Amino acid sequence: MIEVLLVRTSLSRLAPGLASRPAAATLLAIAVAAVGLGPAASPAAAATIPAGAGSYTDSRPAGTSGPTTNTGAPVTPKLTTAARDKPVPTNDWWSSLAYQRYGDNPYSTPMYGHPLTYQAKASGLEVGYPTTPAIVGDGRQYEYAHKADLTVGLSGLNSPDTKADAWSDWTVTPYWADGSRTFRATIGHGMPFVYAKGSGGDARITTASTPTVFSDDGNVLGITVAGHHYALFAPTGSDWNVSGTAITAGLGSKDYFSLAVLPSTDALATYRKYAFSFVTGSQVAWQSTGGTVKATYSLTTEAKEGTERGTLQALYRHQWLHTTDALTPYTYVSPRGTMKVRESASFTTSQKNNGVVPALPASSGVDKARLAGYLNEVANASDPFSGAADTYWTGKALGRLAQLVPVADQIGETATRDKLLGLMKGRLQEWFTAGGASEFSYDKDWKTLTGYPASYGSDTELNDHHFHYSYYVYAAAIIAQYDQAWAADSAWGTMIKHLIRDTANPSRTDSAYPFLRGFDVYAGHSWASGHQGFAAGNNQESSSESINLSAGLVLWGAATGDNNLRDLGSFLLTTESEAITQYWFDASQQVFPASFGHDTVGMVWGSGGAYSTWWTANPEEIHGINVLPVTGGSLHLAREKAAIKRNIAEMERENGGPAQEWRDLLWQFESLSDPAAAKAKWDGVNGNYTPEQGESKAHTYHWINTLNTVGAPDMTVSGDLPTSAVFSKDGTRTYTAHNHGATARTVTFSDGKTLSVPARSTATSTGPGGPGPDPEEPGPSTGNTFRLKTGGVLTTDTTDPAGADTVASADGVNRDGTPYRPTVYEVKKVNGKVASGTATAFRLRVDAGTKVGLAPQVRVSYDLTGDGTFDRAETFRYFATDPVNGWEEYTQASGAQATTGSLGELKNGTVRLEIWNALGNGTSQVQTGTDAAVLKIPYV
Repeated sequence: MIEVLLVRTSLSRLAPGLASRPAAATLLAIAVAAVGLGPAASPAAAATIPAGAGSYTDSRPAGTSGPTTNTGAPVTPKLTTAARDKPVPTNDWWSSLAYQRYGDNPYSTPMYGHPLTYQAKASGLEVGYPTTPAIVGDGRQYEYAHKADLTVGLSGLNSPDTKADAWSDWTVTPYWADGSRTFRATIGHGMPFVYAKGSGGDARITTASTPTVFSDDGNVLGITVAGHHYALFAPTGSDWNVSGTAITAGLGSKDYFSLAVLPSTDALATYRKYAFSFVTGSQVAWQSTGGTVKATYSLTTEAKEGTERGTLQALYRHQWLHTTDALTPYTYVSPRGTMKVRESASFTTSQKNNGVVPALPASSGVDKARLAGYLNEVANASDPFSGAADTYWTGKALGRLAQLVPVADQIGETATRDKLLGLMKGRLQEWFTAGGASEFSYDKDWKTLTGYPASYGSDTELNDHHFHYSYYVYAAAIIAQYDQAWAADSAWGTMIKHLIRDTANPSRTDSAYPFLRGFDVYAGHSWASGHQGFAAGNNQESSSESINLSAGLVLWGAATGDNNLRDLGSFLLTTESEAITQYWFDASQQVFPASFGHDTVGMVWGSGGAYSTWWTANPEEIHGINVLPVTGGSLHLAREKAAIKRNIAEMERENGGPAQEWRDLLWQFESLSDPAAAKAKWDGVNGNYTPEQGESKAHTYHWINTLNTVGAPDMTVSGDLPTSAVFSKDGTRTYTAHNHGATARTVTFSDGKTLSVPARSTATSTGPGGPGPDPEEPGPSTGNTFRLKTGGVLTTDTTDPAGADTVASADGVNRDGTPYRPTVYEVKKVNGKVASGTATAFRLRVDAGTKVGLAPQVRVSYDLTGDGTFDRAETFRYFATDPVNGWEEYTQASGAQATTGSLGELKNGTVRLEIWNALGNGTSQVQTGTDAAVLKIPYV
């Protein structure tokens, strides 16, 4: 269970008073005891390194610590000689290979690559494929915990430790050596293969239980262990020998072998093609142009035998939802929902750019006098930084002030604007000058820049740098918008660039900092722990503070003319936005296990997710921790408005009523979906509340009242400038953009609207909300009618783009009446009563291309209570397609073939539609995202 191992990765959001709660006090006691910090090592005399007008040191301040084990002993990276000078991406899914947090474990903790899981041990690499979730922690947590199906290594291997030998964007190669044998295994995200190289012994696979052999072809062996199918590949001419749980093969003059987890036994032939196409590296390339962010994920390979250089990759949900590249029918189970397999060494995703604006647009809904009063409360406070001393709380205070600068400017309060800017500059300059009460120090072993006073393990565990420094980068970006000289490299810009290089370095050749330290480009989000020393893998709690760094990069890059950094920010934000949507908020309701009784998680783990935070079980913080800070980078959350409504409703159920402590954060969150409801809550309090520590009444008042006037963000439209956004209310769109450049420019939006924006200014315009539905083809209702949405979703949303999904081949076997590799669409938590006199209906467009003899067939099933058991199933007769390109319509008029069970009231139920090919030997397509891709259920 994860709870047993929750040491501390980021207590960063602990607000005063929270520790008085029993749950928080218990968690804090566990966390402090587990960290077990010992006395700090005595640093050498520090040298001061100039950085523009600022400076940092190359040795820690007296009385402070750097990375340590759990007992407080100093620790250095656990690397081979070949990797010793290469910066380590400490906050990754495999970080425990390099960071020995626990002195009695020189190998690794479990690592969650998905679909496979791994753990290094003396005899080699444990490999598992968890497919059944466990619900733990009083129902607050789900996990697909690592459990070894087998261990891959060499006969006799008994290594004293495991080191990181090589790594790339999402792959890593652990290394074992025991004096007689050496062993390496390349593993990675989305990789169904383990590529092994060794010397000094035979290839050896040790299974957790006696395997069942389903295929034996000399050097290729198919086995089943714990219900999971694996293929073992030895060099040509070798032969696998099975003896109980030990499987061995001599390598002869070769030094390589591989294994793969198979989605089914009949996939062996496909996987065999790529058994000796060894992956040697992984790399993502991104591009942000014309309001679209594209990313290409590529593997490099080496042909150990033959000439095959292709491979197989399993795409996460956030990836396959946004690719048009062909996918195979093969899938895997993972904690992030279904993974789909592509037969290629690369694939490309494409998404609308989620814009970032310095502030919401000016609107008539804001009372300038009232707002000016709120602004003065902050600017004239006796201590605008609220006693903040460490990196995190200083950052929070900087973030609070930064949000108010463009707001003050917007209403003409230039004196207040400049006072706020002065406060921010003064505090940043203190931190950016070595030798004072606060400073930054560079660690040459770990190649990281740490701020002291540190907090929440940012020093001793390398936690949370992207959280803490996000506020500094964002604040600096706002300053740069108004004072470019301050942000110049010769002034304070060089120190900001050091923070960016530490947290989100775009360079793979920088010898001082790793490439994208905490951002896992394949997983689609960042990781918080610097050592990954948990049985549940790595974790991230505050996804929104990670987004804050990406938003800061967009604004800093735009303000300083560094379009490469700006576009990096767009890539990171857009990618992580989809990951948050799917894996934190389960917006499509296709990720969390049916037995997990929550609509959101406070933190994501390698093994799953938890409805919790590091410091409290209070629902307000669990829901709010992935909202704060609310900025112009938070607009992306508005893409899934129904998920926001479910999120707020769950918080209020769990909380026993509306929010009280973090009410301002949650009001602002709700306003991204329902501005009127949020404003009603604000008006009900009328300013009589205590703001969250990173918030202010000025910002909350401006945010809520602006959105109530211009409407919630319209995420169906994007601009070709990353610093632009669109809002919509009652059929009218409001377009806004900020031009940081020195010349005027025209911003073009994806709906055709253009907006002229003067140099170094914000412009706003309104226009009609775009074309409505075709009156000849009315859209479905929002109650009992659902559209098929690519990604396996049934939705009442009528704004999704049109698309198509592949329906797998029947493989030449008659599948009439029995779903075979079906394409599945679901909607969960449906409530309704049976409508008398009605029946299940559907309207689908299918196309078999020029293939002959295909026959798509549909089954609709009802799980009345959402308990995982389908109480009613209706199978319809198949539809015989023609061999002519073009869509054909398949409806319930084909007639029912078989019906089991009875309909009844839906109470948090699940409705599922499955479509498969009943006949033939080829794939077909089914349309999605249109009014001709509809299921109507007999409920009201």
